[in-house]
Amino acid sequence: MPKNIKLIPLDRRPPAPPAADRSQVDLSVNLAGMEMKNPIVVASGTFGFGHEYGEFYDLSELGGICAKGLTLHRREGNPGPRIAETPMGILNSVGLQNPGVDYFIEHELPFLRQYDVKVIANISGNTPEEYGVMCEKLSAAGVDMIEVNISCPNVKAGGLAYGTRPELAAEVTEVAKGHAGSTPVMVKLSPNVTDITEIAKAVEGAGADALSLINTLRGMRIDVNTRRPILKMNTGGLSGPAVLPVAVRMVWEVANAVKVPILGMGGVAKGADAAQMLLAGATAVAVGTACFDDPYAPVKVRDALAQLAADQGLARVSELTGGVRPW
Repeated sequence: MPKNIKLIPLDRRPPAPPAADRSQVDLSVNLAGMEMKNPIVVASGTFGFGHEYGEFYDLSELGGICAKGLTLHRREGNPGPRIAETPMGILNSVGLQNPGVDYFIEHELPFLRQYDVKVIANISGNTPEEYGVMCEKLSAAGVDMIEVNISCPNVKAGGLAYGTRPELAAEVTEVAKGHAGSTPVMVKLSPNVTDITEIAKAVEGAGADALSLINTLRGMRIDVNTRRPILKMNTGGLSGPAVLPVAVRMVWEVANAVKVPILGMGGVAKGADAAQMLLAGATAVAVGTACFDDPYAPVKVRDALAQLAADQGLARVSELTGGVRPW
């Protein structure tokens, strides 16, 4: 140790400054006309319909719940194995297992309506007509927002996913908007494209009220001993902390290309992750895979985000949105 450096005993060091009071920060946000008490949504496919997580805490703590993805009719999903862990997340090929939109409206929506939380219905279809029918049903049922998953194969286009070509994405968006009445329509974008801003601009032009991104990245794992893919469907969607930098980059690109609000998602597990999404241009943030590791993750992210905003002297968490300062 250099002779001119003196150590200060721990008991003589000045105390750390007290943390700012996070309760003074206004957490409310407006996502395409949907007023939420805080910007934290739980991502579709990671929260079921809320029953299991409701055993841990009051679901009213959340800003919004994006329910498990729905199809027009009941769907059993893909054969197992359909989940595979990775060092920084998971691969899934669940295959949209769900009880169908009518069952959701009759049995699950009343349960969610017990709570002071916005309910977002996520839908997937194989034809524009299926999207239209589901939007009509869900709008009439009174959900707060419809999230349209365009990562599904269009059977009329030879199985090509709606989200991979601007004209297909615009087509399903226009149909969804035309059948959703006054219910806001949010389109969920796939990252598995060359330029996500082209898709974003196409669905904005077709009338989307908001965008959510990113959906999972396509990935694969192989068992080196059996030489078979670990997932029965060979490939699956990668989510979790590994995708956060990709998600932040895409949110930033899309925020600079469109004017509609964005729900940012992809690897969010901490308050600072959520802050990155907001700074990149998101209005609200979804927590997904982190829920599998810690059921309390969405609430912890909310509180840590509020503390970060308070420590930066912000009166409203919405002040973070779009605040990034690129070099």
